[in-house]
Amino acid sequence: MPSAFEVLAKDHQEVKDMLAELEKGPTAASGATADQLGLRKKMVQQLVIEESKHEAVEEMYFWPAVRESLTDGDDLANQAQQQEQEGKEVLDKLGKAAAEDDDFESLLAQFIGDGRAHIAFEETRVWPRMREVLSSKQADEIGRKLEQGKKTAPTRPHPSTPASPGVLKTAGPAVAAADRIRDAATGRNE
Repeated sequence: MPSAFEVLAKDHQEVKDMLAELEKGPTAASGATADQLGLRKKMVQQLVIEESKHEAVEEMYFWPAVRESLTDGDDLANQAQQQEQEGKEVLDKLGKAAAEDDDFESLLAQFIGDGRAHIAFEETRVWPRMREVLSSKQADEIGRKLEQGKKTAPTRPHPSTPASPGVLKTAGPAVAAADRIRDAATGRNE
């Protein structure tokens, strides 16, 4: 059973890889073909799906553990969740934009910078402290919840949904089911 840190690190690496690939282009401004722009849009859709699931399960299981385990856990979780909220708002706009749109690349660049800063915040400021206070059993239990939660997590950002674990655990499955129906109807793959 992977620990919380292993699950989150795997997610972070996948996102970092996607961001690096997206940075390479080609873009509409650099003369990308319609096929290249279509592939770029699909890559962004995959980024939106993975980030949406990741952030939802973090909000349900990881940030509550941070709040409970660290004396300044509320401050750390609040800061991280504010970063995540801003990311959801950008991803929501990005997911709706066409790769040919003028704001597509600026939204993507904003997310790339903010996403990397957020990952660094978690990995350098939060994880080391959590590793000190969580037993391996606790880290494994959170890891199990994160993995299980991703199976039914929303696949789209929902910036207007409160980042409350109770709300997410109650409404999350219904929202995720609606996301998956929309994904199937629009051909958006998970």
